[in-house]
Order: sequence, then structure tokens, then C-alpha cells
Amino acid sequence: MAQCGACTVHLGDTAVRSCQLPVSAIGKETITTIEGLSAKGDHPVQKAWLEHDVAQCGYCQAGQIMSAASLLKSNPTPTDADIDAAMSGNICRCGTYLRIKEAIKSASTK
Repeated sequence: MAQCGACTVHLGDTAVRSCQLPVSAIGKETITTIEGLSAKGDHPVQKAWLEHDVAQCGYCQAGQIMSAASLLKSNPTPTDADIDAAMSGNICRCGTYLRIKEAIKSASTK
């Protein structure tokens, strides 16, 4: 239903919901999952997630990180409004939205 964002992957450089992505829409684009974001888990967003202790239950983390990484690739210095808009499709059951925003801001400065 594409309502939580937990299944977010990158189609090329764009964050998309894999649960709503038909295979026919992929074409020759590259699909990147959380595992492909960084071989060593050292992508700036992943490092910022740890620094800001974002993760709690873990349900949304892959989707949140993939959405944040896509945002920073297209907009390396987002405003609070940019972050809110880009992350609005990702639901965090634990309510760590403030830490998510701080982690994105932190990653944007690296």
C-alpha cells in the first residue's frame, strides 16, 4: 500500500517503495537496497544513525535510511522543510522523528 516507507529502495538515485514498484518499471535502472548502500555500513547516513542513536525497534530503519540517503544525494544541504517533505512517507512506530532529522542534518555536513 506504500504507506509506511519501510520497503524503500533506490531506483537509480530516486527513493521508491518496492511494494508498489512493478518489475516492468525498472527497465535498465539500478536497484539499490540498504545492503548495497555501503559495503562496510559506513555511508554518512548510516554513521549518523548510530551517532544519534536513531534506531529502536528497527522496523522502519532501512526505509528511513534509504529515503535520507536519496534526499542528501539530490540535496546535500537540506532545510528542515526539505527533510520533512522527503521523509513524510516514512512512518516510525517508535517516534524517533527528531533523532532522524538530527541524523540527516549531521550527515549533510559530512
